[in-house]
Parts: sequence; structure tokens; C-alpha cells
Amino acid sequence: MAKIKISSKVEQREWEALQALAAESKQSIAGLLSEALADYVRKRRLRPQVMAHLENSIGENEELGQLLAR
Repeated sequence: MAKIKISSKVEQREWEALQALAAESKQSIAGLLSEALADYVRKRRLRPQVMAHLENSIGENEELGQLLAR
């Protein structure tokens, strides 16, 4: 996969912690950042299948939802 160069500002404390982690784990900072970004996106993105399932479930159980809301 093609790599792109990014630029950002971070708190010095976090940068130093990242540098220490990279040294301890014998990984590059770029590798750790790529891994962190992938984890963040994966955790934050709602999968379309999950949302479709939720919408279907709500539709199928609308009467039950109304009864429970009373």
C-alpha cells in the first residue's frame, strides 16, 4: 500500500511517550502511528452491516418497543 507523509502537532508529553514506546518495542514511530490510526478508525467507524441490522431489528420489533415504552 502506498504511504503518504502527514504533519500534525501533538503534546510534547505524548510525543515523548511515543518515542519511549517505539524504543522499548523496537518499532518505528511511523509503524506505531500507522497501527494507532488503524485501531482508532476501526473502533470509531460503525460498520454499515451493523447499522442495517439495527434498523431492521427496530422495524421488526416496533410493536414490542411501543409496549415496552409504556
